[in-house]
Amino acid sequence: MSAPGLAPVYALLAAHIVSMLGFSTYAALLPQLRDAWHMSNAQAGIVSGMFFAGYIGTVSLWTSLTDRVDARKVYLAGAVLSAAGGAGFGFIANGFGSALLFQVLLGIGIAATYMPGLRLLSDRIGGPAQSRYVAFYTSFFGIGTALSLAMAGFIAPAYGWRAAFLVSAFGPLVAGAMVVLLITPLPARGGERLSPQTLFPLRAWQQVLRNRASAGYTLGYAVHCLELFGSRAWMVAYLAYAASLQAVDTFPWPAAAIAAVVNLLAVPASIVGNEVALRIGRRRWILLVMAASGTCGMLLGAAPASPWPLVLSLLVVYSMLVMAESGTLTAGLVAAAPTELRGAAMGLYSLTGFAGGLAGPVVFGAALDLAGGAASRSAWIAAYAAIGAGCLAAPIVARIAAHRRPPRGRDGAHLA
Repeated sequence: MSAPGLAPVYALLAAHIVSMLGFSTYAALLPQLRDAWHMSNAQAGIVSGMFFAGYIGTVSLWTSLTDRVDARKVYLAGAVLSAAGGAGFGFIANGFGSALLFQVLLGIGIAATYMPGLRLLSDRIGGPAQSRYVAFYTSFFGIGTALSLAMAGFIAPAYGWRAAFLVSAFGPLVAGAMVVLLITPLPARGGERLSPQTLFPLRAWQQVLRNRASAGYTLGYAVHCLELFGSRAWMVAYLAYAASLQAVDTFPWPAAAIAAVVNLLAVPASIVGNEVALRIGRRRWILLVMAASGTCGMLLGAAPASPWPLVLSLLVVYSMLVMAESGTLTAGLVAAAPTELRGAAMGLYSLTGFAGGLAGPVVFGAALDLAGGAASRSAWIAAYAAIGAGCLAAPIVARIAAHRRPPRGRDGAHLA
């Protein structure tokens, strides 16, 4: 495809990054807000997870709308809602309850930009290039996360945490304007009127799940997101704890800045991982990486008192392993889903994945509390083990399931 033909793809990738500016602001400020609002670790995790509650509750609506109306309009609506969530934190939030509300609003907004943005992209590119650019799109989630962490980390110490949220609210507005102004609309698809059956298309989802490849990628994404978002939500808190244990020499940068760099370094792992998967088979790659990430997470949980270069090295490797199957899972789902069911498949995929994202921060925080609190070294091992348990179990489940069906071809689409 020529460079002019790829212009909409590049615009969508850029919009995707800036739409995420509010995504990790709370995570960057979690230790500070937890203490200021007198929250337990479980409560802090619940606030983080409520983003995904908003996402899960509305993603079916937004993805169903992309089958019926111009997806650019859906994207713009999400951008406005995301901006409102960030502004609500900046102007109003003052404790656990109000934080829950605005995290939900942020989740609703990003639900209307993330998957509809992927739909805009996949509708404008096909063939072998589709898998590559879908992997780019999913991995650019990490760039947006890194930028969100970095902005919050630099703005909050100088101007306060409310200013960090207010600045983050501008990103989604810029993204919405980019999509509306730079992406040419496609002919209207039409479709039946919205109803509970169209918002939650159980029959279509049943058809998607009858396709073993689509079902495997969907289940794999849920496990992946539980570990990914659980670890991201608590990364700054982990770094702050590790810094407190350094006897003499400590981390060279603030925790939020380190987390931003780590997330940025992990981005190529998704893109490279998808390229490797195309050569050795998606199933093999996904299961290998999941086992490695679950193991590395427990090593990281045991290492906070180690010299800071070792802690950071483990954190980078872990973050890269967690991201390494992300693009492969999404590209596999897009390729496996029948064209007429692609919207429903993406909705179910996103719904189950972000259900894992909802559980991840809560599971991590609850494990910390149950195992002794954030000041206990063994509690961090338990927390990383808790969010990595599904990934560690995936190869075992896949091996058991493999004995119950005929062998597949080289791509190995089935995960379970």
